[in-house]
Amino acid sequence: MSGPRADQPVSPHGPAAAAGILLVTGASRGIGAATAHAAARAGWDVAVNYVRDAAAATAVADGVRAAGRRAMIVRADVADEPQIRAMFEAVDTTLGRLTGLVNNAGVVDMKARVDEMSLHRLQRMWAINITGSFLCAREALRRMSRRHGGAGGAIVNLSSAAARLGAPGQYVDYATSKGAIDTFTLGLAREVAAEGVRVNGVRPGIIDTEIHASGGLPDRAAEMAPGVPMQRAGSAAEVAEAIVWLLSEQASYVTGTMIDVAGGR
Repeated sequence: MSGPRADQPVSPHGPAAAAGILLVTGASRGIGAATAHAAARAGWDVAVNYVRDAAAATAVADGVRAAGRRAMIVRADVADEPQIRAMFEAVDTTLGRLTGLVNNAGVVDMKARVDEMSLHRLQRMWAINITGSFLCAREALRRMSRRHGGAGGAIVNLSSAAARLGAPGQYVDYATSKGAIDTFTLGLAREVAAEGVRVNGVRPGIIDTEIHASGGLPDRAAEMAPGVPMQRAGSAAEVAEAIVWLLSEQASYVTGTMIDVAGGR
């Protein structure tokens, strides 16, 4: 695993006080990248996690620095526990003690019915979309929770409107994994509410990002737009604004909540 890269903000006078130190998983593209940029504008120092595209992650980190915040890139596959541990330790060393986590990393697979799905497909889906979020939240809590000597913090889990809709004939496995994230968000929020950690979730709907191409449906957002009450796909930036609000002090009495960013779908 390659090591982290971090730089100071562009200001010659040194960094202003940060809103906090944030790790965004799967932040080299799409909603993760948009979240990193929006968080930097809101004053967060940001660790940009990626698994394959170092150049894209570096570009995101450069955008964070351009907003006057510290940034680092750190490679880790959230399906691999040792890599997750190493990622959090790198953030500790380079940026400091974490106060925010966005569990954004996730995958879809090719369109398929349940009776066509392989065990390998299901195991990969659960490992990245469910277990990875659990393990990242575990490591974040060990740094944020007052039970562990932390100063508190916020976790935002990325779910999907598919958790409510089931995604029949396309990817019931993905929808199921996101339904698990909804339950995880509620349970964890109640578990750590008295320890200074808030846990919330965001359910994006049809969002125009690269994830559709990775599932074999590059035109899905445009094709699905007429079925959305608002008659359009959403943008990654619109989802990011909801995520950053949930991370912020403006949401200080919000925990165990799911926000739909789905155009009414």
